Amino acid sequence: MSCPARYDFKTHPVAHPSAIVAGDKYRFTVLTDGLLRLEWAADGHFENRASTFAINRKLAVPDFYVWDRGDVLEIVTKRFHVVYNKKAFSSEGFVIHLKGSISAKWTYGQEVSNLGGTTRTLDQANGRVDLGPGVLSREGFAVLDDSNTMLFEENGWIAPRRSGARKDRSDEYIFLYGHDYREAIRAYFAVSGSQPLLPRFAMGNWWSRYHRYDEKEYLELHDHLNKDDVPMNVAVVDMDWHLVIAGKEIPAGENGWTGYTWNKELFPDPDAFIKTLHDRGMRVSLNVHPADGIRHWEDQYEEVAKAMGINPTSKEPVRFDCTDKKGVDFWWIDWQQGEGSKIPGVDPLWVLNHFHFLDIGRGNDRPLIFSRFGGPGAQRYQVGFSGDAIITWDSLHFQPEFTSTASNIGYGWWSHDIGGHTAGIHNDELTTRWVQLGCWSPILRLHSDVNPFNSREPWRYNDEACKIMEDTLRLRHRLIPYLYTMNARSALNDEPLVTPLYWDYPEVDEAYEVPNEYRFGSELLLAPITQPRDNITHLGSATAWLPPKRYADIFTGVVYYGDRSLNLHRPLTQTPVLAPEGAIIPLDAAQRPKSGSPNPEAIELLLVVGSDGSFDLIEDDGKGTTVDDGEFQLVSSASSSTSSDDGMDVDTEASKTVRFVHTPITYKQDTGVLTIGPTYPVNDPAVPKTREWKIRLIAYTSSNPSTSVEAIRCITISAKRAKSISHTITSSPTGTLLHLASVPTNQAVIVELSSSSPQLDVVDPLPKIWTILDQANMELNKKRWIWESVFEKPGKVEVMVNKLQTMGLENALVNSFVELLCADDRYAEQARGGGKAVEGDFEVW
Repeated sequence: MSCPARYDFKTHPVAHPSAIVAGDKYRFTVLTDGLLRLEWAADGHFENRASTFAINRKLAVPDFYVWDRGDVLEIVTKRFHVVYNKKAFSSEGFVIHLKGSISAKWTYGQEVSNLGGTTRTLDQANGRVDLGPGVLSREGFAVLDDSNTMLFEENGWIAPRRSGARKDRSDEYIFLYGHDYREAIRAYFAVSGSQPLLPRFAMGNWWSRYHRYDEKEYLELHDHLNKDDVPMNVAVVDMDWHLVIAGKEIPAGENGWTGYTWNKELFPDPDAFIKTLHDRGMRVSLNVHPADGIRHWEDQYEEVAKAMGINPTSKEPVRFDCTDKKGVDFWWIDWQQGEGSKIPGVDPLWVLNHFHFLDIGRGNDRPLIFSRFGGPGAQRYQVGFSGDAIITWDSLHFQPEFTSTASNIGYGWWSHDIGGHTAGIHNDELTTRWVQLGCWSPILRLHSDVNPFNSREPWRYNDEACKIMEDTLRLRHRLIPYLYTMNARSALNDEPLVTPLYWDYPEVDEAYEVPNEYRFGSELLLAPITQPRDNITHLGSATAWLPPKRYADIFTGVVYYGDRSLNLHRPLTQTPVLAPEGAIIPLDAAQRPKSGSPNPEAIELLLVVGSDGSFDLIEDDGKGTTVDDGEFQLVSSASSSTSSDDGMDVDTEASKTVRFVHTPITYKQDTGVLTIGPTYPVNDPAVPKTREWKIRLIAYTSSNPSTSVEAIRCITISAKRAKSISHTITSSPTGTLLHLASVPTNQAVIVELSSSSPQLDVVDPLPKIWTILDQANMELNKKRWIWESVFEKPGKVEVMVNKLQTMGLENALVNSFVELLCADDRYAEQARGGGKAVEGDFEVW
């Protein structure tokens, strides 16, 4: 039987002939100037089919030259130099010299200190697990062995590799980019496919719990969340939606993990249940383990059995067989039953991920699947389920690093069980910190196992934890304008949301020494707190290295100078989130956003002055897919359009193509001018016709914020006219807030600060130090002694630090004080008598 047409997807597995250098038993393909495919085939038959990793080898041929000296072959690009003896690959006969800033040599089979990738699952993990390899290393070489992966035939169906021992056949890729990590990842995506665009709703909160819900309890749960203004976008119903209990719902002795028949006792009207959730703005996902196939008690059995050539009266099960072209349509994705199938080398997880993704993307719905990591190339199938981690601080502490290093193998959309999954402990602080990590992770999906004492409803935790968790879940939805833009950036520009610091600072040792610190999109630096708070200070801490810039914490307004390592201390209400000068972060302005996450009517911009900045806010109408006739494809309105007579962009693609709407935002430091919009294409129905804007200036305060000013104006682009906008200016604990009235989105908004080159405030650390000392668990007289000895008459910062370090105080207390005293080098200069704090202002014009 031929493969169904809907499962065909376009690949380009055969490289351009000009990129190939081959002999009878060896073949090299120069895919890019830093990516080389190397094959050995003792029988002379090389592999031209697409693999799970390599679906596109037909790339632009880079500049290279070949020297063939009879018994020695040399291949040279601007990045590498191959010397090969034309025999079976060996360390004696195959050497690659790396060129450029790293002068290094790799011999075949040599192991390198790979910077890590990710792994298939965290099931039963309690802290750190071994990570599979990525395509980056400090030595500058990284090998990806593709010798044993599944293949795709020309018709899109699956196939095994040709048989042969390793000495007879190998298919490998070596990345030779030195420390040019981003280019290495781009080469990886070029061959294996980019991450598809996720639907907007996926950026919001997901509710999931392994619990035997009925319809009433499930809807009451969401009624409670809605009453508390806690938004949810995705409702996951775990496996008990179907018949499960042996001897009651299914025959005795049978396994209830697999099932496809709704349990009508729990959900009497499934269609009405799903519609109710849809009407609340939510999407619904059901969890099924496909391993046991469809058995005779299932509602669908007779129809499926006949389709599969089975006599229904026999009650023979329609077994799960991922290699059967007739049966793949019916399987859901929660695969834990191993990597083997009837076809050697064919991993059932790959088959499930691949064909479900294509099947879901057949219509105009943006495809989304939720499954486990299958290996290199798995980024084509979006959201990963990391599995059932044990609920401990060690598990939490490992997850930021785990998420970050996954980008080294292109896997940017991990979804963890936020709060942990199973066993472990109930700890309010631990769960709160885990939810905070979820807020600053690719996907925030609350989850827990079947234990009745293990759940994630905020109200089941103490008052402190409940409030923080609810606020954090609201914040996640407020972040969606930023997150969705990063989603588009990831799909279009191959920039994962979460990346390690060494991607940007590969020559700095400190960037490799903070595995839990990461960039979160283009604008933010995260150092999540993953360990218990100190008993004296009540503060959690995280080790961070700040790159050589100046930063402001978006929650505290504290300014830090960079190019150094330090410990960051925060109460349970806060996570260290730092934005460099020039950062622009768009948020939904609603303090209590609703479920569903439509494009907001009002946007709040966080702006950190001190350097030029720009941000392209990207939105769309939710229509279109990342699949065009089965090919993974994304087209921006800016690149997939032609101009009409009125100069507006006109979409030239089919309705399946995503059409983006852009709002450019720029800040010029030398003039102190922020410009917002106009949005284009103009008057696109995907965004509101008018929009309110709030601008929160982090760590920048006006000396007289109540002054009425006219430093804000609106320019009507069509008529080139300027008019003032009604606005208010108020102080906030972290800076200044400007609130503008509603403005047409087809017009530009210009906000002008009073002075050219405005600077971040120099913040007095003593009030924050007083708060820490006031709330510390310690003797009252000792508190007074510390204050009077060090802070009551403050002097030079280095003198205060020296006093603190010689008073015999607890390290946590001293470190929290030192962080604040030494945060901003300008404060230390001011304390030496070098000048007063810099203050901002708004000028009337």
